[in-house]
Amino acid sequence: MNSVAITLSNEARAHLHDLYLNHHSYIRSWLRAKLGNDALALDLAQDAFVRLIGSSIPTEAIRTPRAYLTTVAHGLVVNHWRRQSIERAYLDALAARGELAFPSPEDAKLALEALEEIDTLLDGLPARSRQAFLLSQLDGWPYARIAAHLGITVNMVQKAMIRALQSCYRATYG
Repeated sequence: MNSVAITLSNEARAHLHDLYLNHHSYIRSWLRAKLGNDALALDLAQDAFVRLIGSSIPTEAIRTPRAYLTTVAHGLVVNHWRRQSIERAYLDALAARGELAFPSPEDAKLALEALEEIDTLLDGLPARSRQAFLLSQLDGWPYARIAAHLGITVNMVQKAMIRALQSCYRATYG
């Protein structure tokens, strides 16, 4: 994770300290109930406060900090579950290829990071573009089959693929 130096005034630091004292245990308990894992709950509770510090919203302007932090924590849980799903699918795909196909831990980490980036990228696409891209690239379907499956024309599949591929290109090359 990238580290960023954030300068807080003494007043903002004191307010953040109060928020932490008043809400950290609640957020941690909420996360523990959702995740069933105290260590992970602790990590994500810390991440929620890191996000709070890094947000452009002054902590003093947040009227309902518990609700705000719970919303942030919910997003972190969703991201965690998404990451687990991607990792599980990746490991299942490796297992289907046979035992000799398992990469080193470093290669596996790099592959998972790449898959997470692709997932984030695809999540930002319209649903039709995302579906067309996945059916084409993961399942190897021809455009005609994708069109029939999605109930659209081949031309619309081509446009959806162009949109998806342009998005991939921009993410890769700026």
